[in-house]
Amino acid sequence: MTKGKLTSSILSVVMAAGLLAGCGTSGGNAGTGTDTANQPGKAAETPAASGDQVVNVYTARHYESDDKLMEAFTQKTGIKVNTVKGKAEELIERLKREGESTEADLFITVDGGVLNTAKENGVLQPIQSETVDKHVPKHLRDKDNEWIGIATRARVIAYSKERVKPEDLSTYEDLATDKWKGKVLVRSSTSLYNQSLLASFIELNGEAKTEEWAKGIVANMAQEPKGGDRDQAKAIVAGVGDVAIMNTYYVGLLLNSKDPEEVKVGESIGVFFPNQETTGTHLNISGVGLTKHSKNKENAIKLIEFLTDKEAQSMLSQSNYEFPVNAEAEMPELLKSWGEFKAQEIDFAALGTHNKKALEISNKVGWK
Repeated sequence: MTKGKLTSSILSVVMAAGLLAGCGTSGGNAGTGTDTANQPGKAAETPAASGDQVVNVYTARHYESDDKLMEAFTQKTGIKVNTVKGKAEELIERLKREGESTEADLFITVDGGVLNTAKENGVLQPIQSETVDKHVPKHLRDKDNEWIGIATRARVIAYSKERVKPEDLSTYEDLATDKWKGKVLVRSSTSLYNQSLLASFIELNGEAKTEEWAKGIVANMAQEPKGGDRDQAKAIVAGVGDVAIMNTYYVGLLLNSKDPEEVKVGESIGVFFPNQETTGTHLNISGVGLTKHSKNKENAIKLIEFLTDKEAQSMLSQSNYEFPVNAEAEMPELLKSWGEFKAQEIDFAALGTHNKKALEISNKVGWK
């Protein structure tokens, strides 16, 4: 998969202000950094009762860009979108507990493994829409269409433009060698992003090699893991370390931050897509599933069709700096500037299959 495949014709999009905030948290959760949606009791709120002109969404994505998209859908269709925000695993458990009585029509979350967990727990149903099938390529959809991708992000190597040359970088595996002793920055193993990175290595390279790699990363850490991906970038600029493992969309958020200091951080780091000659760069996905007991199925499918169409995909990519799943969408210049890249070729479901083992390996090697 390449970024070239993600782009097509130019689409002019009038962007609303204030769409640029966003960050990720562990446990299948992604957010703006305020964490208000994740506080106890928030996920227990009940959406408005179903009706002809409503669609109820359980979401583990807490981005302003998503909120703006829901508003745009309502303006376009007249269908009101009610959202309940929480951690992915809590929302899945809630769907199981509520069963046929649930008000939820859609489930949205980050991470292919989490999406597969929802499928395995029987809370989703196949999405039947020729429009969606045209919008989203097969490899970015569940094989049974129980979930559909809405955006992807790559987990890359960020580096100091002052101290590191791009030609010094090659693979994830290289970061675990003595060459990078005391120079590697990465967030905690409690981060779902790192758990899925390890899970992808288990799928591609096996458990033994993955454990060896994780052990090498721990030995090369510039500091004990702390903070999120943006904090790793800031630590590079502060001289704590030279390279960091982080998601691509954070670079866009830094460069377009309202905080001048964050903009400087974004300008001071380079982005390198590792493993281009081997297994490819790790790619993860955000997706949407139609709940098994949706009471507003027609409206729910209309929302999925909207979220995957050219206009909405362009808005999402240009506001949150994620790669669109619709090839006709227009990406921001930053994403275009990175050019094409080879991504890992694995089933996203494997990220969930190997999650437990990934955590075991992290604990074994002392990756806090």
